[in-house]
Amino acid sequence: MKKKRFQVLAAMVLCLSLLFSTAGMALAAPRAGVVAITAQTVPSYTIIVDGVKTDFFHAEGDEVQPVSYRGTTYLPLRAIGELMGKNVNWDQSSLTITIAGQRQTPAVQGTPDDNAKPTSISAQLRQDFTIVVEGSVRTFTDGNGKQVFPMLYQGTTYLPLRAIGQLMGKTVDWDGATETITLTKDENLVTDADTFWPTNPGNNNGNNNSGNYIGEAKAKSIALNHAGLSSSQVNFVMAKLDRDDGRWVYDVEFYTDNREYDYEIDAVSGKILSYDFDAEDWNGSNNGANTGDYISQSKAQSIALAKVPGATSANVVKISMDRDDGRVVYEVEIYYNYREYDFEINATTGAIIDMSVDYEDPWD
Repeated sequence: MKKKRFQVLAAMVLCLSLLFSTAGMALAAPRAGVVAITAQTVPSYTIIVDGVKTDFFHAEGDEVQPVSYRGTTYLPLRAIGELMGKNVNWDQSSLTITIAGQRQTPAVQGTPDDNAKPTSISAQLRQDFTIVVEGSVRTFTDGNGKQVFPMLYQGTTYLPLRAIGQLMGKTVDWDGATETITLTKDENLVTDADTFWPTNPGNNNGNNNSGNYIGEAKAKSIALNHAGLSSSQVNFVMAKLDRDDGRWVYDVEFYTDNREYDYEIDAVSGKILSYDFDAEDWNGSNNGANTGDYISQSKAQSIALAKVPGATSANVVKISMDRDDGRVVYEVEIYYNYREYDFEINATTGAIIDMSVDYEDPWD
């Protein structure tokens, strides 16, 4: 009889043990729609909104740094609401963020943390959060059409840059050379035209009178300084204001005795967006043709890498020998810091015949 009671008691203990164990596992299980991630703050990034450098602050006045996750930059949503002149409200019961109304309170003022360092952080992607803008539920996608979700870190909600641009109705651009993110409003009413000009573009004598653009003279100076030349050493073919990928740019083109240079320069910030130069081969009548005496691939790679400070052989995505205009060349492609560099190098002389660089948006 005692043995039977003991067996029943043991069975009850086992059942209770399994019950609490299962309950413990349930409590430890991650909540649906919440994904734990590791990201990094990027205080070195500069954010320019409509031409003004912008810092972001928590509601209590502490600076909030941009966050980078898998190549995508995230910005704080409440602070963006301030820039939009909207109220940002949180409903705990439904996990809903509402952006609506006319903001009555002034933007939070704080002191930028000039000593902030990049920091690895533990955050969450919140698929369970709902964002409502002026009564409409909004979802956001990346450049590939895949849905992206808000990030939560220390009580602050973040959205990816592309989503921020959609919310604010602004074009988002990235300058990898200076780690600068620019958000500008596209106010064009007409999109079907051969060329586009600002509302007040000024005249074409090299001095832009709109007050918003650096002007042709400044664009020329930026290009010349980058090329290491003076105006007396070149002949200008073109320097004009144009529109490309939703932003105003200056197209600057000039040449010397043996090279032709092409620059695309941001019309507001003066940043060089892309450049290219073509060099005529002046090393003899055979133009470096097939002599059978070529520099090695490693030498060609070294010549190209010398033009990309910080890049290593790991950043070289292509190197091949080819024939172009009757001469043998090395084609070298380097991808580094959101920039794509393309080189054409004379396989006989080692001279750089052609070099171009394009800056790419990291969220596309």
